[in-house]
Amino acid sequence: MKLMTALVNVALNLSIHQDNTQRQYEAERNKIAGKRANEKLELLLQKRKELQENQDEIENMMNSIFKGIFVHRYRDAIAEIRAICIEEIGVWMKMYSDAFLNDSYLKYVGWTLHDRQGEVRLKCLKALQNLYTNRELFPKLELFTNRFKDRIVSMTLDKEYDVAVEAIRLVTLILQGSEDALSNEDCENVYHLVYSAHRPVAVAAGEFLHRKLFSRHDPQAEEALAKRRGRSSPNGNLIRMLVLFFLESELHEHAAYLVDSLWESSQELLKDWECMTELLLEEPVQGEEVLSDRQESALIELTVCTIRQAAEAHPPVGRGTGKRVLTAKERKTQIDDKTKLTEHFIMALPMLLSKYQADSEKVANLLQIPQFFDLDVYSAGRMEKHLDALLKQIRLVVEKHIETDVLEACSKTYSILCSEEYTIMNRVDIARSQLIDEMTDRFAHSVEELLQEAEEADDDDIYNVLSTLKRLTAFHNAHDLTRWDLFGNCYRLLKAGIEQGSMPEQIAVQALQCSHYSILWQLVKITEGAPTKDDLVALRRVVKSFLAVCQQCLSNVNTPVKEQAFMLLCDLLMIFSHQLVSGGREGLQPLVFNPDSTLQNELLNFVLDHVFIDQDDESQSMEGDEEDEANKIEALHKRRNLLAAFCKLIIYDIVDMPAAADIFKHYMKLFNELLQDQGPNLDRTSSHVSGIKELARRFALTFGLDQIKTREAVATLHKDGIEFAFKYQNPRGPEFPPINLAFLEVLSEFSSKLIRQDKKTVHSYLEKFMSESMSERREDVWLPLISYRNSLLTGGDEDHMSVTSGSSSKTGSVRSKKGRPPLHKKRIEEESSVEGSWMMRNDTLPTPGALQTPQLTSTVLRENRPAEHMPDPDSEPGSENDFVHNPQMQMSWLGQQKMEEVNRKDRTGMNYIKSRSNQGVRQTVRGLMEDDAEPIFEDVMMSSRGQLEDMNEEFEDTMVIDLPPSRNRRERAELRPDFFDSAAMIEDESVSIRFSLSPFGPGARFWVN
Repeated sequence: MKLMTALVNVALNLSIHQDNTQRQYEAERNKIAGKRANEKLELLLQKRKELQENQDEIENMMNSIFKGIFVHRYRDAIAEIRAICIEEIGVWMKMYSDAFLNDSYLKYVGWTLHDRQGEVRLKCLKALQNLYTNRELFPKLELFTNRFKDRIVSMTLDKEYDVAVEAIRLVTLILQGSEDALSNEDCENVYHLVYSAHRPVAVAAGEFLHRKLFSRHDPQAEEALAKRRGRSSPNGNLIRMLVLFFLESELHEHAAYLVDSLWESSQELLKDWECMTELLLEEPVQGEEVLSDRQESALIELTVCTIRQAAEAHPPVGRGTGKRVLTAKERKTQIDDKTKLTEHFIMALPMLLSKYQADSEKVANLLQIPQFFDLDVYSAGRMEKHLDALLKQIRLVVEKHIETDVLEACSKTYSILCSEEYTIMNRVDIARSQLIDEMTDRFAHSVEELLQEAEEADDDDIYNVLSTLKRLTAFHNAHDLTRWDLFGNCYRLLKAGIEQGSMPEQIAVQALQCSHYSILWQLVKITEGAPTKDDLVALRRVVKSFLAVCQQCLSNVNTPVKEQAFMLLCDLLMIFSHQLVSGGREGLQPLVFNPDSTLQNELLNFVLDHVFIDQDDESQSMEGDEEDEANKIEALHKRRNLLAAFCKLIIYDIVDMPAAADIFKHYMKLFNELLQDQGPNLDRTSSHVSGIKELARRFALTFGLDQIKTREAVATLHKDGIEFAFKYQNPRGPEFPPINLAFLEVLSEFSSKLIRQDKKTVHSYLEKFMSESMSERREDVWLPLISYRNSLLTGGDEDHMSVTSGSSSKTGSVRSKKGRPPLHKKRIEEESSVEGSWMMRNDTLPTPGALQTPQLTSTVLRENRPAEHMPDPDSEPGSENDFVHNPQMQMSWLGQQKMEEVNRKDRTGMNYIKSRSNQGVRQTVRGLMEDDAEPIFEDVMMSSRGQLEDMNEEFEDTMVIDLPPSRNRRERAELRPDFFDSAAMIEDESVSIRFSLSPFGPGARFWVN
């Protein structure tokens, strides 16, 4: 392809020279006869002929390459080759458009737009961008545009973000070349991408939107119109169009995304805060349409988003990976923008609040503006009178509204203006204190009236208490109001509600929240200062009384009160737990609270009653609300928050760990419900089954990476899971799967948490429940059993690769004799220490006892032990009597399975030795292969450890890995098998001996390949 590109370049140069020669020839021929030079005409004709011949030759070569290589390779199986072909043809069409920019060549690019590889599609789009950038080429691209426009527009939704970005840029170039080329439907497909979470896609779509809707077509006419209407900015119509676009998109909560998408292309428009303020404040001019209430709300929201974008200089949450480091130029622009918006809104914000103070939504948005101010401008510009006007408007808003959003915005604004680093702090603090004094006096007076009238209180009394308490609670969240002692009156309200049972739920909820804030602020003062013993005792008394009130509120008839009390209980138990004294704060030990068993049970019962509820119960608990998606999602989030608050107490060891069992039992409850609905024939692709498997996968992650630490717990989980799966037989007969067999598919998610040597033990335990027919079944209903067995067999035999002997210091790798220290001894010590430490540990796991690590000896050495140490082959190990009377038998389940495996192999070895004890030591090495047990070497009879070492040393001297053919033949002759013993058949031509320490039984084991 590069050769073709070079030929195209040569052909282009020849074409240029040919045109120049033709012009020279025409100029010379048009001269009068006396001045015409015939020799020069002949030379020009000769040169033109040579150039034409060269041109024809180059074109023949290009046609040969194109038809012989490109036509076949542009659809090559390798994506890189296809990408190179498209990239180069794009170069040809741009370089030599007269020859290549026609439908005969463009069709290859159009066809490749459908390529399955993103990099090829990307090359197509970039090649087309190079063509559409040149407006002179648009006439030649008209037919191509009409033919492949739909495909290009659809590629704006490509799964590859890079391809989507380039597709949007290409559509923008098409729009610039010809606005009629794209229909309204095509444009709408690009418009909604400004709300994409992927910022490059959104920015590209913002550029398209700016070109289509927000670029001024006649700037001079618009500026003249703005002057006639008395406005300082000509962007009024464009801002109106932006508001209309935002409202029509019906994604009002994503205004920040829209602003961020347009920020790079429409900064001049988005930073025109003067025009936005004029549209909001001024009276409409005659003949101009008035902004509706909905449009005013949208404009205020967009204004706040543009202010935030300018002040913070980073994308909104959900776009980008985080705050990036600004360059010096960007930092300077940020500072200038912040100063500009501060100087403007210091004067405009009080007027805006005055106009819209009755509208809670507009006021809540406007009150976010001061947090982006450069507050030094107040004192530097001598604008204290505007600060007083702002504080006055905020006070009026507080007195007029009780909505939580508005009150929190006012509280946050006071908190920002009261920053100690600014000189305006004293002025704002005085205004805030006056406001709190008035609200506190009003609250105390209304509480007295409410408690005196008790059940006779009317709606006005209740409203006075509730409205004032809401304002104080909102302010207590961000301000330290402990000197006004709000806890006392709130506690009185709660106690009265508990005793009389008639307190309105909203008052109870707000009183709980306000008391909670009061306790936290008292704790902050104690931790930051030097508290006395009296201070600690007083706070402990307050916390203890409040916890008791919250505990009593758990039995309240009103659900919001119970939920609020539960959340506050969990938060306070977390805050005042044992971690309070960490970090050198031992002096706060009197403040530590440990929940008693009664409180733990009440918290657990609340979770079980209010979190793990059926969908029908959830719908009924909505008190008649419409069962739409919004309500369901809100209820789900609330239940998740309740569960998360309780689970944190379990994680940080504040509530006893057994409480987690009641949480996880609902995992099994969900599975039982599925079995009742579908039986053993579960739909493996259903969302319910997928949900259970996903829950199991996440639960498996909680075991962590330390498999030794969780070894016993994981093994017990598999044991109980296997027993549950085979607990009930199918009533239709043994040829049908057990009812709970499908649970094995869920249990397989935990197989990866088993260490390799335990997988075989669990697999052996599984086979005890299986019949011969079960292992041969391959129907779909048996797939859970098949997948579970495969998960246990995967990686279970990898331990045989370790070269260990178990008892001899000389039995190492066959290559370890030349000075390299043997590694087997270290491995034996590590495995035995790991196994012993796991079996001997005594921790919180509910294991009945400890298992002694068996001595690592050979089968023959076990024969030479005293008789009292030999297990009785007729009695079953691990029986109930042995478990009761022998402390060493009180072991974990996994230890019992290992001991049963050891005893079984001991009995097999002893019987084999007794039956062949008179035959002597054979010269043939044979492997006794069993179906389910490890291959063991039992034909070599030895009476002592020394003989075993000598045998191992002999093998080290005679057996070498990768033996030459002659030596292999000689040793095969020496190690001739017994052909009448099927267990000793050697099928491979080469013989190699491996030593391995069996993790499930003692003894030196090696086998023959």
